[in-house]
Amino acid sequence: MPVKLNLDKLDYQIMQVMMENAEISYADLGKKLFVSGGTIHVRIKKLQEMGVVKGTRLNVDLKNLGYDVIAFIGIYLEKSSLYDVVAKELKKIPEIVRVNYTTGNYSMFIEVVCKDIQQLRFILHDELQKIKGIERTETLISLEESFNRNVLVSGEQ
Repeated sequence: MPVKLNLDKLDYQIMQVMMENAEISYADLGKKLFVSGGTIHVRIKKLQEMGVVKGTRLNVDLKNLGYDVIAFIGIYLEKSSLYDVVAKELKKIPEIVRVNYTTGNYSMFIEVVCKDIQQLRFILHDELQKIKGIERTETLISLEESFNRNVLVSGEQ
């Protein structure tokens, strides 16, 4: 059962604005939400200590850097009990950007970002095939990403 967080409307407003623009200064965010920059600073610190906010990320256009292939790979494990061991091995492959333990056909679902098909082929053939516990994989290549967004957070249940 999830821990009950003691968050109020201001906490959720801060998170929502910062998810849209993490570069906004605490002073500007305070003006926007009608509180002081110091209040924003204290709230962000509290959210970090609670583990709700886990840092900020730079949003990079990977296509502009030459990463032209995004693939989703469904992984069938020999036994579901091997998930933790396999996830640890997958984490060593830098092109894998997301790993999920799933229900349905696959035991795991991963997202891979590569510069080209040859790099994807190397990951599929040379990297994934070496990991003990992976029975087989199924690869889906993304032709286009229409959008990528954060969920709208609110304190309402």
